[in-house]
Amino acid sequence: MDRDDQLKLYGVVAARLKVAHARVRALQVPDDVRVAMTRKLLVITAAAKHDVAGAEQRLERFMRDLDEGRFTDPGTR
Repeated sequence: MDRDDQLKLYGVVAARLKVAHARVRALQVPDDVRVAMTRKLLVITAAAKHDVAGAEQRLERFMRDLDEGRFTDPGTR
C-alpha cells in the first residue's frame, strides 16, 4: 500500500472510530459493558498505529457486532 492510500485509510478508520465511540457512549447498557466495549475500541485504536488495515478489519467486526446487538460480556475477558 503506498503512502497516499495508507493516509486515506487512516482517515477512514479514524472517522469510523469516532462514530463507534459515539455509538458506545449512547448505548443503554450497564457501565461495565460500556467500559469493556470502550476498551475494545482503544485496543483497535492502538492497533491502527501499527497495522491500519488489520485495525480496519477489527473495527468492521466490532461495528457488525454492535449493529446486531452483540455486546461484550465483561465476564469473558
